[in-house]
Amino acid sequence: MVTTDLFSEVVSRYSGWMRSMMNNHIQLEISGLEIDDFPGGSFGFELVTRFCYSNGQIEISMSNVAILHCCAVYLDMTEEYAVCNLLRQTEAFLDGMLCWTWSDVLMCLKASESVFEYADSCGLVDRLVCTLVAKVTHNSDPTTALGHSPSSFSSSPESLAKSSSSASSSSATKAWWFDNLTILGPKTIESLTRCLGSSGSDNHSLLLTEFLFHYLKSSKRGSSSASIKQLKTGHHQGYGNLAETAIHGVLSAPKGMFTCRKLFWALRLVSSFSVSKDTRLGLECLIGGMLDKATLDDLLVSGSNKPRGAYDVNLVLRLTKMFVDSCDECDDNIPKMKKAGRLIDRYLGEISPDHNLKVSKFLKVAESLPDCARDCFDGVYRAIDIYLESHPSLSSEERAKLCRCLKYEKLSLEVCKYLAKNPKIPPTAAVEALKSQPCSKKTKEEFTVVHVEKPKTAKNNIELVVYKEGFGDCDGFSEESEDMRKNIKRMQRRVVELEEVCKEMKSQMWSMARKNNKTMMSNNNRSPMPRLC
Repeated sequence: MVTTDLFSEVVSRYSGWMRSMMNNHIQLEISGLEIDDFPGGSFGFELVTRFCYSNGQIEISMSNVAILHCCAVYLDMTEEYAVCNLLRQTEAFLDGMLCWTWSDVLMCLKASESVFEYADSCGLVDRLVCTLVAKVTHNSDPTTALGHSPSSFSSSPESLAKSSSSASSSSATKAWWFDNLTILGPKTIESLTRCLGSSGSDNHSLLLTEFLFHYLKSSKRGSSSASIKQLKTGHHQGYGNLAETAIHGVLSAPKGMFTCRKLFWALRLVSSFSVSKDTRLGLECLIGGMLDKATLDDLLVSGSNKPRGAYDVNLVLRLTKMFVDSCDECDDNIPKMKKAGRLIDRYLGEISPDHNLKVSKFLKVAESLPDCARDCFDGVYRAIDIYLESHPSLSSEERAKLCRCLKYEKLSLEVCKYLAKNPKIPPTAAVEALKSQPCSKKTKEEFTVVHVEKPKTAKNNIELVVYKEGFGDCDGFSEESEDMRKNIKRMQRRVVELEEVCKEMKSQMWSMARKNNKTMMSNNNRSPMPRLC
């Protein structure tokens, strides 16, 4: 922005800054003055011009007082250079802000965001924010006013429960200002938290924490996909600071103030913003300690990198580890462990169809809990069955590796039957499952394990379960005994076929070898033909 000599002369009647700059430029014999960082840009320049060419008069309103005030401070438009100068007029207008309406304060705060750095440096933002807080406090219940901390109550359980219910109900009925403040930018909201002394780790206000989550949710909902990407990469660091302040509010709240579902919701929300690793870890630790109270929907958090998986499995692994670390294997924690075990089994069944889920990651989730967390491994088997169905290209080694997380002795008899018939399960696993069943003496007599020698090209023998006569009358197997007999016979026939194929291939290989040897010997014994002259 370049000013002319005529403009500079008019403005210098009111501005000490302009007079100083003109003197310097006259000495340097420069005809123009360039201003790069003028408050409000061209709009602020136009307002100041209008004021100076109107003999120091201009209409001041809620929408322009912030810019006019910042321009007056920037140009040093004080009473030293003109009577009733611009700075005095804006100060007189701002002195009445305590009598402004709620909408007037919001409008002035929103307008100040275009010159935020200047308005903040001269203290205007703090004055407006304090006025805003005063109006919220005046129109709210004292126990739920901004800055109120639940820790001010006594530490008795009755008092904490009363404060929790009171704060929850009040945040629903008294949070009339939540939606109004969502029009403000993150820097202004940061000023609000600083005004309350609740910025970052100093946040102990439950109501402010609830508002920050509401504000972050609204900003995320109103952002485009490009804006959300900027939020994640930290281009809007103001949102990241607000997210950290909200998390610290959760961590400082009394135990039981936030449900497990609300904590998962908060974790999903702040994951969209740039927060520090330590802050996120603190929230995850809080969730991990109450994992037994979570639901399947809570665990189904979308993965940050979709090509690597539809769900954030690493998050569940971290939470499970924190839960196990927080619980020892005493009798009091066994019910919690078993509840978490049922939840993880359902989670395994839900993520198994994901084609990007590796066998190693599946095993980590399945083995993340100790054995005492499961009385029965039927849920793990169902998840394995779904995984094998969704990943048909797995090698036999990978299938066998997948079955290692099963405790066969903890499989029910019904599931064991299905496992033995499942063609996707390696035969060795099926045999181990049947052998580990705690059958009665009568049941044990109805089947036996036989060893069938594989062809010499194979490394190991194969074990087959052969059922004796009368197996069809066994309780629990009568309905499907015929199918199982057919499966066993089919397996036996397959072994015989493999042996025949192996023998045939071996015979062909020997025949080809002998033929090649004879050809080579005949070529070596053949004498060279004499040459004719």
